[in-house]
Amino acid sequence: MPINKKDSRIRVLMAAAEVAPFVKVGGLGDVTGSLPVALKKIGIDARVIMPLYGSIDRKKFKLKKIYSGLEVPSGRLLIKINVWQAKIPGTAVIAYFIDAPEYFEYKDVYVSGDNSERFLFFSLAALYALPVLGFEPQIIHCHDSHVALIPDIITVSNLEYLKDLKTLYTIHNFSYQGKTKPVTLSVGNLNRQSTKCLSIDARDGDINFMVQGVLMADLVNTVAPTYAREITTSFYGANLENIIRRRKEDLYGILNGIDVKFFDPGRDKYIKHKFNVRSLNKKTANKLYLQKKLGLPVDKNIPLAGMVTRLAWQKGIELFTERFARLDCQYVFLGTGEERYEKHLASLARRYPDKISANITFDIGLAQEIYAASDIFLMPSRYEPCGLGQMIAMRYGALPFARRTGGIADTVTPEVGFTFKNVDENEFFASLKKALRVYRDEPKKWRQMQTRAMKKDFSWNKSAKEYVKLYKKLIKE
Repeated sequence: MPINKKDSRIRVLMAAAEVAPFVKVGGLGDVTGSLPVALKKIGIDARVIMPLYGSIDRKKFKLKKIYSGLEVPSGRLLIKINVWQAKIPGTAVIAYFIDAPEYFEYKDVYVSGDNSERFLFFSLAALYALPVLGFEPQIIHCHDSHVALIPDIITVSNLEYLKDLKTLYTIHNFSYQGKTKPVTLSVGNLNRQSTKCLSIDARDGDINFMVQGVLMADLVNTVAPTYAREITTSFYGANLENIIRRRKEDLYGILNGIDVKFFDPGRDKYIKHKFNVRSLNKKTANKLYLQKKLGLPVDKNIPLAGMVTRLAWQKGIELFTERFARLDCQYVFLGTGEERYEKHLASLARRYPDKISANITFDIGLAQEIYAASDIFLMPSRYEPCGLGQMIAMRYGALPFARRTGGIADTVTPEVGFTFKNVDENEFFASLKKALRVYRDEPKKWRQMQTRAMKKDFSWNKSAKEYVKLYKKLIKE
């Protein structure tokens, strides 16, 4: 389809390893599946491009092939790819798919070992596919380390259609950096001498994708204002604080939003009793239902604390110990991850079956039921670039109890939740005791906090406008 030259809309192509609902492993997929939809609504021609994994249901998502046998010169190889197209379900946003079975026939998004070669090829192929899309983006919006070498490829390329492209690099998690051996660069038609940045990066024997994205993109942003400041410090900088400081003038923080249509207790298909801010009493019915379902004592008066998360070091799981079972509170955990944390929670649940339910699985329906049933939502994270859990919880009247870091610091105020400062079990325990006293002794205050939390606007509307400001800045430069 030819470009309408009279169309004055800003044209953005987002490149990402995950886009919900096609495929999602974490919050990255939520963002890339929701942000372009919000941008489309305010006049930006935003589209996405991603790998075509073996797990993507082509029939369900109505994919159609738009180009066959496109040749991509990758190092000494000439790899043929197909390009597919669909729309993000329920929207007008176009999604493109790079069909390269050599790299993406697997059902898993991330395979064991080094994934750098796979995503470097995707980055190259996405750029080579531009002429067959019928879409001429002004900006390539690169999401996280998987596609962080797109700016390098554009810089060294002699392809005419790439020369005016601008790049925005969004950091979703500064700790997941993507490291590989310099020899892998050849897959993207790069080598350690291609740019000064690559040459310096290769001196320590590896290439850090995050470093390249930060230093080579035209602008850089993180997914929360506080996180943008935090990663310039040694505590949060993941050994790259000196690198990010070099882009301090070009670094922005834009808070993620959530899909407020999906996360809506008034029409959530997964929860037993639908409710809204005017019918908060029905939230108690969800608690009673979940207590019974999970085998906990059914008692509307006992507070229920929920946690839905990846079980990883980042999330502060080990701060929750057996003495928490002595508090007048029930706990429901849902998630999978590192074996040590799975065993830790499972062991606590076996010892305290009347207080703790540990569900070591991924279950979207149960996740929604936990949000709807919980009085308190636990997030004792060491760091949290943005965090979606606290925003989702507030939509369901579950007050966050979280460590004050990253996006949590930007969203959880004393009016709508509770926070503590340090990664410390004693502080976590003492602070939770204070929150539970408010629940028990000040029910009116608790209800007011719930009401304020449910009324907060965590849609993409505001954040999308902030991204537009960055797009306009890029185009003017």
